[in-house]
Amino acid sequence: MLHITGLSHIDIDQPIFNSQSIIGKRSFDLLIISKNWPSPGAKTWLVTNPLIAFRSLQNWESGRSVEVSLIKMKNILVIGSTGQIGSELVPALRTYLNETGTVVAGYTSRTPLPQDIKEAGPSALVNVCDKASIETAVKNYEIDTIYNLAALLSATAESVPLKAWDVGINGLFNVLEIARENHCSVFTPSSIGAFGPNTPKLNTPQDTIMRPTTMYGITKVTGELLSNYYYNKYETDTRSVRYPGLISYKTPPGGGTTDYAVEIFWSAVKGEPYKCPIAPDTPMDFMYMPDAIRAAIELMIANPENLKHRNSFNLSAMSFTPAQLAKSISKKISDFKITYEVDPLRQSIAESWPDSLDETCAEEEWGWKPEFDMENMVGDMLENVQGLLNKGNSSSKKE
Repeated sequence: MLHITGLSHIDIDQPIFNSQSIIGKRSFDLLIISKNWPSPGAKTWLVTNPLIAFRSLQNWESGRSVEVSLIKMKNILVIGSTGQIGSELVPALRTYLNETGTVVAGYTSRTPLPQDIKEAGPSALVNVCDKASIETAVKNYEIDTIYNLAALLSATAESVPLKAWDVGINGLFNVLEIARENHCSVFTPSSIGAFGPNTPKLNTPQDTIMRPTTMYGITKVTGELLSNYYYNKYETDTRSVRYPGLISYKTPPGGGTTDYAVEIFWSAVKGEPYKCPIAPDTPMDFMYMPDAIRAAIELMIANPENLKHRNSFNLSAMSFTPAQLAKSISKKISDFKITYEVDPLRQSIAESWPDSLDETCAEEEWGWKPEFDMENMVGDMLENVQGLLNKGNSSSKKE
C-alpha cells in the first residue's frame, strides 16, 4: 500500500512550466505529471520522488514520453557499502526513501563503514560469500530490494582470479537464492568490461558478441546470464546496468583500469605532474558518479513491463582519451603536466574494451539520460577535490 503525505500536480502545457524551477522548490511525496490536463484523454503519470520527477519532466521537454511506475523500494540492503559505488549509493538511497523505509549498509569486518554512513542509519555485517549473513540481514530488516555491489575491480581481479570468481559468482548465487526465497528485487552492476576484443568498438550495440578475456569480464558476463536465468526461471526481479569507468572525488580508486581518470584530478589540484598508466590516445567510456547513482535508483523503480533487457543495459555518458582529459583539465589549471608510463596489464585491458556504448535501450525502456559530459564533470571534480584538500589542510593546522 502506498502511503501519501503530500501531493503535487504539474501541467506541463502551462506557459510558466520549467522543470528546473519546479523541482527543488516543491516538497512532495507523489507528483502527478500530465499533458493537456484536465482535458479528456490527457496523458498522466505518477512519480514518487523528485529525482525521478526531474528526469521525467526533462524527457517530456525533449519530446520523449517515458512512463515511470509506482513501484517503490521500502527496505533496502546494500552489500558492499564501503566501495566506490556503495559509499555514495547508501546516502542517496536514504535521501530517496526519506524516512519511508530503511537502507541497511552491509559491510565486512575487513573494511569498516565510514562514520557518516554508520551514524545515519542501520548497518549489518554481510559477507556476500556467507549466505547466512545475507539471510540474517534480509529477515531482520524485512528487505525487499538488494543492491549487490560486491566485486573485485578489473586489474585486481587479474591478480587473484579465484577470489574474483568466488566474490563475483558464488557470492551472486547466494544473493539470488536469498532473493528467490524472500521475494526480493536485485540490482547487480555489470560493466563495460563484460565486452571483449571481438566486440564492435564504436557505439557498441546492446546485444552483440561479448567474449571478454579478463576474469573480471568473465564474472560480469556470467553474472548477467545468472541474473537473467533467475528472472526467467523463478521470476526473481533482477536488473543491472553495464557501467563504464566511474569517476568520483569521494572514494579513492581501488584497482580498476580506469583509475587514472580519478587520480589525475588529485595530482592536478595538488600542483603535481601526473604519470598516466594508460597510453594518451586510448579512448574509453566514462560516467560521473552522480549519474551512476541516479541510474541505479531509476532502473530499480522503473516499470518492469517496459524492461526487455534487464541484465544488462548499456550505459554511457562520455568517451575520452587520457590526452583529451588532460587538455580539459589544462583549460582550468594552465600549468598542469602529464606524462605517460604505460602499465601493460591495464593497457591491454583497456584495449579489449569498447571505445563507446550505444545506450538507446536504456533511453527507450526506462528513460535514461546522463546529466554530465566531460567538460562539466571536469569542473565539478576540480572544485570538489580542491574543497576536500582545503578541508584536510584546515584540519591539520588545527591539530
